[in-house]
Amino acid sequence: MEFIKDIHREKIATGKPAISFEFFPPKTEKGEAQLFHAVLPELLKIQPDYCSVTYGAGGSTRGKTLEMVSRIQKDFQLTCMSHLTCVNATREEVNQVLIEANKSGIKNILALRGDPPGGKGDFQATEGGFTYSKDLVAFIRSEFDFSIGVAGFPEGHIDCKEGREVDWDRLKEKVDSGADFIITQLFFDNDDFFRFRDHLVKKTGMTKPIIPGILSVLSTRQIKRFTELCGASIPESMLNRLDDLAEDDAAATEFGIEHAVRQCEALLDAGVPGLHFYCLNKSYSTNRIVDALSRYR
Repeated sequence: MEFIKDIHREKIATGKPAISFEFFPPKTEKGEAQLFHAVLPELLKIQPDYCSVTYGAGGSTRGKTLEMVSRIQKDFQLTCMSHLTCVNATREEVNQVLIEANKSGIKNILALRGDPPGGKGDFQATEGGFTYSKDLVAFIRSEFDFSIGVAGFPEGHIDCKEGREVDWDRLKEKVDSGADFIITQLFFDNDDFFRFRDHLVKKTGMTKPIIPGILSVLSTRQIKRFTELCGASIPESMLNRLDDLAEDDAAATEFGIEHAVRQCEALLDAGVPGLHFYCLNKSYSTNRIVDALSRYR
């Protein structure tokens, strides 16, 4: 398995984008079987460069996440990154997770502050743990040999009340603490991403790869719930169209694919080094989108 920092360096050298996906640990045996026997084999057809597995709110899937990452790497020979959060964990508990990850052949960590248990309320640091993701990054960098990714927020983090540029400056602090690359939260207006990228590159001097996070709409109801939880916005014209399709999930899915293809084409034309798809443990939309981007690969 490769370090993701090396994957990005190699892809940038060839002028081709890195393609990656995010999965979450299924809650049922049926869901797990579907992921490993149907979804992953389908996604492998478009030759992804790596994938990642989420950690669950409050660190609720800690053991399952490491198990999934290890299994994906073993069964599919696909580099996989484990998410890791500060929530509900002391420094020693985080250290033990990292030791276990290292023993399992995991080489890549996405270091996050994380959401409170249940995904609601204010973040509360665990006594003896980490308050900020930059502290988690610094700890990993000082104690282990992982490639480290961090999250970026093109519209600013929902909990940052001081404004998006303050949030972006804090992201630079995470990078300076030892991160190798940034993967962004979902967004639907590329102008938000370009403002974010320009601030980091031109105003802070950040040089690490910034990978846009892409979510293809599956239904109007679902995307409204997602954006409400994470603080991302939906452009008015897009929202109007989704409202028209509120009772037709199949049509909303097709619209989501069309929008994502246009969004990805514009991002790739603007030189982004990769695309990271929030595929929601499904393959159909992501495969359609990546197939439509074949001229870039």
